[in-house]
Amino acid sequence: KQWYQRRVRGNVISTSVDDRTDEEIFNPGEDKARSSRYSTINSFLRSDKFSDVCPPYDKDIYRTLMDANVENIDDLMARHIAHLFIRDPISAFSNRVELDDESDTDHFESLQSTNWQNMRFKPPPPGSDIGWRVEFRTIEAQITDFENAAFVSFCILLSRAMASFKCNFYIPLSLAQINMQRAQKRNAVLEQKFYFRKNIQCCTCDCEPEIVEMTINEIINGNGKFPGICKVIRAYINNMDLEFVTATRICSYISLMQKRASGEIMTTATWLRKFVMNHPLYKHDSVVSEEITYDLLVECTEITNGKSCEDLMGKLRETSDHNNKHFRRDSFKTGDTITNPVFDAEGREW
Repeated sequence: KQWYQRRVRGNVISTSVDDRTDEEIFNPGEDKARSSRYSTINSFLRSDKFSDVCPPYDKDIYRTLMDANVENIDDLMARHIAHLFIRDPISAFSNRVELDDESDTDHFESLQSTNWQNMRFKPPPPGSDIGWRVEFRTIEAQITDFENAAFVSFCILLSRAMASFKCNFYIPLSLAQINMQRAQKRNAVLEQKFYFRKNIQCCTCDCEPEIVEMTINEIINGNGKFPGICKVIRAYINNMDLEFVTATRICSYISLMQKRASGEIMTTATWLRKFVMNHPLYKHDSVVSEEITYDLLVECTEITNGKSCEDLMGKLRETSDHNNKHFRRDSFKTGDTITNPVFDAEGREW
């Protein structure tokens, strides 16, 4: 296997499932797909202002949705659904071909579930009270449960903090797509800058964004002009009535994000590269042999099963486990709101 000079697999998967014809790729036209099935989103559902990539959509499906005059199906939603129908379904199960579309959504899901964008808006299953969902799909699987729980918890807490503080993170989708490409470069977490909105407390979608380029460290941990996402999350946590054990576990998750962003501890991609580079059988020829691959998988398994790895997690996993075993207090505060209020870029207190 050749050593890959990227840190994530996004573009590789995107190319592998790109089923467009040469004509569609080089002469897409207004109704043809302009990207692979596996790509970034093409539109926002709440604001058209920042959807500047003009995604194609099936005009017949769009008219059907708009003419139906269904509650909550507005122009943006209709275009999003119609966009899914510019592609053909690529999978079908023999026992799920003849269905009643009035009560079964499998035919729709055959299209919905094979448009692998970095976010997915998911309708509730028939007969379920689950509700509408948004699926966040950019996270790579980590080696340990602790890391995976940290990434999932971080996303959930950020989404709830955004709703609680009415944060506005909208930027033009064309810039978001540039960010996704930059993020795949080697050591991007430390060496790349990303377009990000500085005036995140502007509550309306129509508010003019102040967009700057920042490092991941600045986005996560803040700088002199931006509080940082973790400050926002910690302020939100401080308003919750959490048991001490739960709060310290969450704080260890946030600390992992902060230390990865600052470079204090390694990302998984950096750690994997270091392991291979330092392996005695590696000949620095970009070839990862079966022996190296086997040893790498053994090491990953041992770390998954509890072996300490300070390069990946510092002492956060061990500290979190210790707190779970030895502390039984009623509540916990992070100290990031009342005594240390969060300010936005203009100095306004949240």
